[in-house]
Amino acid sequence: MASHGHAETLALREQFDTEAQQKDASTLGMWIFLITEIMFFGGMFLAYTIYRGTYPEVFAVASSSIKIFLGAANTVVLLGSSLTMVLAVRAAQLGQQRAIVIFLILTLLLGGVFLGVKAVEWKEKFDEHHIPGPTFHLEGLPDDQQGHAQLFFSLYFAMTGLHALHMVIGAGILITLIFQARKGKFTPDYMTPVDVAGLYWHFVDVVWIFLFPLLYLIDRHMKQPPL
Repeated sequence: MASHGHAETLALREQFDTEAQQKDASTLGMWIFLITEIMFFGGMFLAYTIYRGTYPEVFAVASSSIKIFLGAANTVVLLGSSLTMVLAVRAAQLGQQRAIVIFLILTLLLGGVFLGVKAVEWKEKFDEHHIPGPTFHLEGLPDDQQGHAQLFFSLYFAMTGLHALHMVIGAGILITLIFQARKGKFTPDYMTPVDVAGLYWHFVDVVWIFLFPLLYLIDRHMKQPPL
């Protein structure tokens, strides 16, 4: 019992009076950070929506060139990772040390699968010359519409790339938590890092839930390029 109290003392930072106060401050800090992230991604979503409304046919042709199967598979993978993250947080609440490690590792593995599938998708776009630049060419579009198609792929790579960066950061956080969990750092009284990391991971997943329909699904039936 004394050792447990010692662990609590080490976990509690000197600027806080209680574990509850520390947890509330950490959670509030993460929510403030996520709000800034929402504003950042929101600006990109708004730009994409405006341009898609301006060039709907071209964006539809460009969107249809992306394999919907890969996007759908990654959506399932991320939903699975959200579930394992929830289970990791629950295991921390119950003080199940081995389960915390297992579910964090599963979340990390699913995140790795997502990034692997995304890398395959990006490689295909590179091979098909769909990278914006002097070699860009989207088959099925007249030359005067190629620039608008480049705009789609500029936004596509910017949004999916930024999302992937957040996934990599999340993977780094998970690795840190796994090492800490293996040392038995987390208890029912101190599991704030796992809880806060869960908020971040779920946010990244929610961003993808918006990206998937915007980039892969909307107006895919409009495959005829404008005359």
